[in-house]
Amino acid sequence: MKTFTLPGTDIEAPNVVLGLMRIQDKTDDEVRTLVSAARDAGISFLDHADIYGSGVHGCERRFAEALKLTSSEREQLVIQSKAGIVKDGPYFDFSYEHIMESVHGSLEALGTDYLDILLLHRPDALVEPAEVARAFDALSTAGKVRAFGVSNHTPRQIDLLRKHVAQPIVANQLQLSITHSPIIAQGVAANMQGLDQSIVRDDGIVDYCRLHDITIQAWSPFQAGFFDGPFLGSDRYPELNAVVDRLADKYDVPAEAIAVAWITRHPARMQVVLGTTTPERVASAAQGSNIPLTRPEWYELFRAAGHTIP
Repeated sequence: MKTFTLPGTDIEAPNVVLGLMRIQDKTDDEVRTLVSAARDAGISFLDHADIYGSGVHGCERRFAEALKLTSSEREQLVIQSKAGIVKDGPYFDFSYEHIMESVHGSLEALGTDYLDILLLHRPDALVEPAEVARAFDALSTAGKVRAFGVSNHTPRQIDLLRKHVAQPIVANQLQLSITHSPIIAQGVAANMQGLDQSIVRDDGIVDYCRLHDITIQAWSPFQAGFFDGPFLGSDRYPELNAVVDRLADKYDVPAEAIAVAWITRHPARMQVVLGTTTPERVASAAQGSNIPLTRPEWYELFRAAGHTIP
């Protein structure tokens, strides 16, 4: 498993992350087996959110109940959670009160004294950045959160926060897969009239994150689009799957590893967030961490997914 020091922190992080948004109904043994499979593959970075599960903090609590981590076991893990989405409504809330309440709820549910990273989950149109800064300062000073980031934010939304927040924004979690990659595909087809791919939707978020040492965490790495099913093995993507299968044979890895490798090959040094609850798929995907896809292979996958290369 390839690791790196997360910029803006002293956290040694793997480039593949285990997401735990679907463990609410899993037994203790199933949760332990899933986390053990990840640990065996070199994944020590776990991704949570306050809204994951059937109730607020549901998956965080299920995780803690199943693992019952000792203090030494906790220190071996990087635990990240998120705040800002209110399911009842739904709406978003980056107020000082909500951030503080959410983090304290996550700490109680997880049975830990601190989060390694806290992300603001989705942009709040009513954000008052000074309130976010006050919450971050309080949480940092109290030792309850080591580092801070965002999820699904644009460059200008991050700039607005950075004008007020003293701590570095160290991560931005964004949807990315070979087939769902507008954050990359737009730049390849820049300045091409009449092509949907060339439309700027995110103000150059990938380059922005690279310029400001913000690690992109790619969620839904196997989804074809926005939660409309996986592309691996799908008859909607026969050309892409043919390329994936050929490269999987070449590198002697499962197809999931090639999908992960396409993301980790990018020089932005992204992390891939796995959402599967199948231990075998975690092990398969983790093998993509170190696969050295060549430039021709990376672009062949990109073209086979239907993206235009001028």
